[in-house]
Amino acid sequence: MASITHCYSCLRLLRQRSLGFRLQQNQKVTSTSEDFLRTFPIIARPFASKAPPNKSYPAAPIKPPKSDPPSGKVDFKIPDNASPTQKLAREVRERAPGITETYIAYGVTEILVKECARHGDYTIPQASEKGIEIPKTKDGEDLGVGKGWWYKELGLTPTFNNWAQITFLHMYLLTVRMRCFPPDHAPAWHQHMIDHFSYLAEDRMVVTHNIAARMVRNRYLKDLFVQWRGLTAAYDEGLVQGDATLAAAVWRNVLKANEDVDLRRLGQIVSYMRNVLNKLDNMEDEVLTSGDVVFGDPESEAALVGLRSKGMDQKFKEPAVSSGPQPQLQATAI
Repeated sequence: MASITHCYSCLRLLRQRSLGFRLQQNQKVTSTSEDFLRTFPIIARPFASKAPPNKSYPAAPIKPPKSDPPSGKVDFKIPDNASPTQKLAREVRERAPGITETYIAYGVTEILVKECARHGDYTIPQASEKGIEIPKTKDGEDLGVGKGWWYKELGLTPTFNNWAQITFLHMYLLTVRMRCFPPDHAPAWHQHMIDHFSYLAEDRMVVTHNIAARMVRNRYLKDLFVQWRGLTAAYDEGLVQGDATLAAAVWRNVLKANEDVDLRRLGQIVSYMRNVLNKLDNMEDEVLTSGDVVFGDPESEAALVGLRSKGMDQKFKEPAVSSGPQPQLQATAI
């Protein structure tokens, strides 16, 4: 009695020969049996070759999973009388911090960005009324009505661009502090900050400025992102090189390089930025990541900026003049 393996092999051989014959008829190619066998070498073997015996390989050693290093994650304090939902959220965060981190960052950054935008808030009463023209500035921007130190004391006009610059300045202060987060957490917080600002900016374009064209809004958002990248680099340079460089960056971005700027007000902004960064540096992570942050205004720095610097009373020292012979410069004919 023939084995089943041989029957299957014969059947496969017949099918392959039939396939080769049909290919020859279609292509109208005359070939000898030797050429045919050379073209399809598999049918030269009447039966399937016996498979080699299975080799036993040693099992690969199982490496224990690496324990993650301390990520510096925030330890949220849950009160004793917390609800079951709060306790469950705490347990989920402890067991899966990588999954819950982005959701926590999304919710907290929304609160922080709204706090940053609050200081430059303004309204346009004419936008809700039909048939009434919105007043414009000399640069063609929609002019609104605002209050607070930035508009009343500093003298900025309540426009969309000034609102964005005031918001950017406070967002930058938070961004500097968030750079101290663990490397695997900081990018999510930075990205959500930009996302929530974009949501606020687009909502203001639609509601306050009646910009219905999405293409126009996208173009404005791209321009704002470019401004954010530029002022971030400028403010970073000012933090490193000194108050004069930082004041120049604020003058270019917030004050639009206005030559009639009040230098005392400019000094208050620089001192305000330094003071806020110092307070954020001393702030615990759980306070910042809970969204419990409230900004003041630069008016609190007026007394400090008004103090007379000791360097103003010091006399300038004249540079020492060398008594030796001075080198003679010779003109070169061109």
